[in-house]
Amino acid sequence: MKKTEIVIIALVLLSFAAGIYFYPQMPERIASHWDMQGNANGYLSKFWGIFFMPFILVIIAAVFLAIPRIDPLKSNIQKFRNQYDNFAIVFLLFMSMVYAQIILWNLGIQIKPNAVYPAGIGILLYFAGVLCEKSKRNWFIGVRTPWTLSSDRVWERTNRLGGRLFKLSGAISIIGAFFPDYAFYFILIPIFSAAIISVVFSYLVYKK
Repeated sequence: MKKTEIVIIALVLLSFAAGIYFYPQMPERIASHWDMQGNANGYLSKFWGIFFMPFILVIIAAVFLAIPRIDPLKSNIQKFRNQYDNFAIVFLLFMSMVYAQIILWNLGIQIKPNAVYPAGIGILLYFAGVLCEKSKRNWFIGVRTPWTLSSDRVWERTNRLGGRLFKLSGAISIIGAFFPDYAFYFILIPIFSAAIISVVFSYLVYKK
């Protein structure tokens, strides 16, 4: 078993262990959703509030472990496997951070999501950018449009640009941590802008 697979499985098991450990200390209704100002506005029952996220981690981990095995262009994924593995670990760490925030909030340590998520998402976007820049044509990872999937040249140019834009989006997202009331906009606007620009750019490169 590869080191990355061990780390991913360990993170999933740790989430279940944390849920089991803290379960007796949790209230019957678990805060699980917050508005843009960081106020809890959604709740789950105790069991699902504690174990919903670990089950989500199982699904995410399974997807990350499966992609390099099932992609018809899996030989291309091996060319940027280090970046793929790093992103998988960072993604699982980010989801673990989300889970930790949920647990702490319901233990009475009320850290608002809009105070911590922007930095976590910013780091995640940076690694997504690195992944895009290094990626080779495949069906699951990177900026995938009809034009990038039709040409290695279009793929490489588009994902090089997309990678830089996602890194920039990550930096802007981190700045959002200093403006918690507007953090939502610091995250979503750059991400959507990067995605739209990348798609349009892929078409323009293809037409040349």
